[in-house]
Amino acid sequence: MRKLAIGAVVSGALALTGLAAPSALADSPNLSFGAVTVNKGKPIVVGVKDTVTVPVTYSFTRPADLVIDYERNVLAIALYRGRLASPSNGLDGSPKRPVCTTTATTDTTVTQSCATKVTVDPRENLMSAADATTWKVAAVYGHTSVDEDDSDGHIGFENGFDVWGDLGTAKLQRAARLTVNAAPEPVVKGRTLTVKGALTRANWETGSYSGYRDQKVTLQFKAAATTSYTDVRTVTSGTGGALSTTVKATKDGSYRYAFAGTSTTAAKTSAGDSVDVK
Repeated sequence: MRKLAIGAVVSGALALTGLAAPSALADSPNLSFGAVTVNKGKPIVVGVKDTVTVPVTYSFTRPADLVIDYERNVLAIALYRGRLASPSNGLDGSPKRPVCTTTATTDTTVTQSCATKVTVDPRENLMSAADATTWKVAAVYGHTSVDEDDSDGHIGFENGFDVWGDLGTAKLQRAARLTVNAAPEPVVKGRTLTVKGALTRANWETGSYSGYRDQKVTLQFKAAATTSYTDVRTVTSGTGGALSTTVKATKDGSYRYAFAGTSTTAAKTSAGDSVDVK
């Protein structure tokens, strides 16, 4: 028996829901789902190159006589945005068998709690800024039947899918970058320091980071031999995400910029830039 690839099942099922002509369906398996959590409830932050893999936990109840063996049938978690019947984009679940624990049984049902993963490759999966939004969770059940006995002059191969949507949500955000540079260094006490930087964020269409303008970014300062930063002032990013402001040099320490994030872009804090005041 050929192994079903979970990724192919998920992609195929989500794609085919919008392409299949209406017809009578075979009886769907009696599955129910609950307690779906993606990335421990935190946003999924994605840059432009690195693949991001996040944990997913869920529970489901199946008929006691339905065995999911990941050979002839599979059950996978996927993310999608748009309508379930015609999604704008979809993200596959892990190709590996989930880790499941049986939490309850009856004469007719089995309830299991499972852990799996969803992987996001920005170069393959993310197409535009519209992907930085709240996605929905789907469960996909796929099965295959194969008849390779050609002694009668006939072989057969059949796939079937069932998809359950709106089982939970996951926010996907664009990764941000933030730089800082205070000059001149060293500086005479009482003179003016110019603190520059830039706020950029992942652009999935170009595969690079683009300037994020008109955003509020906080300049912070930490005196030498201390452990915490304090807010100095708020700066608004300009063309190309450029940041610039001036401060009076009073003591040795470090400056940094901090961006609180938006609904589409993750928060980011720059490294500190040390200043030697003479």
